[in-house]
Amino acid sequence: MADEFSFQITEQLKVISTSKSGWTLELNKVSWGGRPAKYDLRSWAPDHQKMGKGITLTDEELEALKTALNELLSV
Repeated sequence: MADEFSFQITEQLKVISTSKSGWTLELNKVSWGGRPAKYDLRSWAPDHQKMGKGITLTDEELEALKTALNELLSV
């Protein structure tokens, strides 16, 4: 039997964009299955009960992404 799927948005950090349907692309801190919260970038329904595909990043991965984006934008 599969484990019950659970998540908790522990900190809402930034809404990146909003679609015409009301879904938002958000950067949040999310705890998946009771584990420590990680940075999470994905689309969410207005009530946060449904979500799209996304990526979850550790502090180190987010820092590496920030460095990569800064390098790309400074060209």
